[in-house]
Parts: sequence; C-alpha cells; structure tokens
Amino acid sequence: MSTPPYGPDPYGQPSDPYKDPYLPPADPYAQSNPYGGQVQPYGQPQPYGQPDPYAAQPYGQQPYYAAPVPNYGYGAPATKTNGLAITALVMGVVGIVFCGITSILGIIFGHIAKSQIAQTGEQGEGMALAGLILGYIVTGAWLIFWLFYIGLFAALTAST
Repeated sequence: MSTPPYGPDPYGQPSDPYKDPYLPPADPYAQSNPYGGQVQPYGQPQPYGQPDPYAAQPYGQQPYYAAPVPNYGYGAPATKTNGLAITALVMGVVGIVFCGITSILGIIFGHIAKSQIAQTGEQGEGMALAGLILGYIVTGAWLIFWLFYIGLFAALTAST
C-alpha cells in the first residue's frame, strides 16, 4: 500500500502498532539536552552554588518575597460602643413617632452615656450627642405642637 500524495491516510492503521493510541502526542517544541540533566530556561545555565529561583519551594517554607496579607478592618474593634449611647440615639429617633415621650428618655440616656464615656473611654460619644440633640429637638417640637393644639382648641371653645 502506498502513501497518497496528500499525506498519510487519517483513517488507516497507526504507523507504530505497539504505541498506545490514548497517550497524548509528544511535544514537538520540547527542548532536549544532549548531555543529560535538566534543561535551563531560555538556554542560560545557572551558576554553580546558586539555587534556581524559579524552582518549586518545599512544603512548609514560604518564598522569600511573600508579604503577610493585611487585615482590612475585619478584626475586633479596639473598644466597644457604649450601650446607652445607642439607646439615646434610638429613643431620640423613635420619639418622632411616639409624640416625644421616648425622646425624653433619649435626653436622659444621652447625658448618662456622655458621663460614662468620659469615665471609661468607650466609643459612642457622637451617638450620645446625636441622641441628646434629637431628644431636645423632638421634645421641643412636640411641646410646641401640643401647646398650639391646646391653645387652638381653647380659642375655638371660648368663642362659641
């Protein structure tokens, strides 16, 4: 049987009948060293006594260029936040809905929280201050509202 002019028959028998047909083909671009031993990358030999910097590192040893990974704020906070400061802020905000009754509690908790923060050095001074400010504003607004409402009611009932 002769080889066709356009190359070997792709459906015919393999050229080596004893070669495993499931093995991947050999790399035609692989470098070979006629003297044996390991081939250096880019054809440059390593000087004697120096290790290959691109060689795999043994297990358990980190490479010399690895830097520790920084922790971007996922750790525990240095100090805790004062619970009364949080309560003062919540009571000040909730006082808008509950006719200013809880905003009075926000004022009380805000003053207590500020004194505790000054003694212990905890976090939350801004929340305590915001709770105080909201408490005073909401309490004042509701007082003005109720005085106006009662005065309007008194004026309407007196004129009739």
